[in-house]
Amino acid sequence: MHIVVCIKQVPDSAQIRIHPVTNTIMRQGVPAIINPFDLFSLEEALRLKDKVGARVTVLTMGPPMAETSLRKALSLGADDAVLLTDRKFAGSDTLATSYALTSAIQKLAEEEPVDIVFCGKQTVDGDTAQVGPGIATRLGFEQLTYITKIEDLDIASKEIVVQRRSEGGVQVLKTKLPCMITMLEGTNTIRFGKMDDLFRAARYELKTWSRDFTGAEEGRVGLKGSPTVVSKVFVPKPRAEKAKMIVADADTPDAQAAAAIDAIFAAQPKLAGDLLARAAAGL
Repeated sequence: MHIVVCIKQVPDSAQIRIHPVTNTIMRQGVPAIINPFDLFSLEEALRLKDKVGARVTVLTMGPPMAETSLRKALSLGADDAVLLTDRKFAGSDTLATSYALTSAIQKLAEEEPVDIVFCGKQTVDGDTAQVGPGIATRLGFEQLTYITKIEDLDIASKEIVVQRRSEGGVQVLKTKLPCMITMLEGTNTIRFGKMDDLFRAARYELKTWSRDFTGAEEGRVGLKGSPTVVSKVFVPKPRAEKAKMIVADADTPDAQAAAAIDAIFAAQPKLAGDLLARAAAGL
């Protein structure tokens, strides 16, 4: 079994700052980390490796410095790592990114067929949750999103049973491989790397692939292949209104509720008339 885990190196969201003049993200001096949501998918892939003996390949698209995240994944137990890097990939939106990653996965499949692709639910810098489903659509894989647990995996019949969180509760889904899975946060505990894996990650000869190597079309990646344009990034302005203290005549729930309602009507003089008009109209 061959499992591919797509990860992304992102700036630590806890330390991101916005330039006050240009309104762009200031990345200088901000440490880069593996997208936190991707770690849960990586851990789940490694658990399947422990259970059924799968081969786990980690894939990322980014600048050369993204190899730091790949080596981190190797130190946790991944078998292989591929860095998809090329200046022609710069400026890719989710459509172009999913196409580029799909091209790389198809290249990996030439060596060994891919049974499962894992992605994080979303990234902390983009928050779109579009790349995983985009990859599944392009590959023709079944989509299993917002997964909380993998109940069973039958290698012989190539069937997988998972639990999926939905608005109405939990869905239990069964489907055939190959498939694409996005894991929800908090569904597992990220392991610590073993000493042998740490040494192997440091010595590993990273595979670096360009656009030409994967066969991706130039017009479908980078800015040329990205119909989405971010016109502006800005920090919301702080609200000027100050909080008001509402003091009730008595320290009881009824008195406090009455005082709050009186304050609302005082701040919105037209509200009482509007409510009476709606009541008269039977609304």
